[in-house]
Amino acid sequence: MPSKPDASSSKPAVSAVERAYAEIRAAIVEGRHEPGVMLSESELAAALGVSRTPVRTALARLQDEGWVTIYSKRGALVRELSAEEVRYSADVRQTLQIIGVERAGHQDRAAIRPRLEELIAKQERALADGPFDTFIDLAIRFHRVFVELSGNPLFTDFYDRLRDRQVMMLLRSASVVRKRASEVVNEHRRLMDLAAAGKVAEFAETLRRHRDEIFNPLVQDLSPAAPTSNGSDSHR
Repeated sequence: MPSKPDASSSKPAVSAVERAYAEIRAAIVEGRHEPGVMLSESELAAALGVSRTPVRTALARLQDEGWVTIYSKRGALVRELSAEEVRYSADVRQTLQIIGVERAGHQDRAAIRPRLEELIAKQERALADGPFDTFIDLAIRFHRVFVELSGNPLFTDFYDRLRDRQVMMLLRSASVVRKRASEVVNEHRRLMDLAAAGKVAEFAETLRRHRDEIFNPLVQDLSPAAPTSNGSDSHR
């Protein structure tokens, strides 16, 4: 009777793939692998201390998720977020938050205030003297509370799936956020007050303006330049 394969023999390969995937994706999200950079399998493998096979598998997975584009014998090109991706992602997150506030009962809405006040206080400290990625984490956690109000785990799960792109968008918008730091915190405080009071329409409008102030400059930067008109177009 043939002996069974040792199950433990597959663990190092799986571990190497998962580690390569996690570390490469984190570097892309955090901007250490910038959009437009061509990633080399051999260089990544050397840096991560693994063979090229797990790196190749990790890059294929990242291509499926839309982070890179693989070019045979050249490497993997880090993709830039498109203006459409920024808008669509922001629209989905906004909708999930509004639904959460809309569906919550009075007691549930009132109960979130202590959590949100604590997150806002931490945001102020992070903007004053903490690393910016700490503020990003706190901001994402702040907005997630509104999604949780829906009581629908599928909503929170979907919101969490967008987290990496949200981190990338906020990192790309860091200069805008830093310039508007006090306004951003005040807008968060206003959103908290409106949600707790159940003023859904005002909450939705305030959230829309809050989103636009942060992400519209990024959308404009990512949008292709409009073609300039010339004389031959004037009669069309």
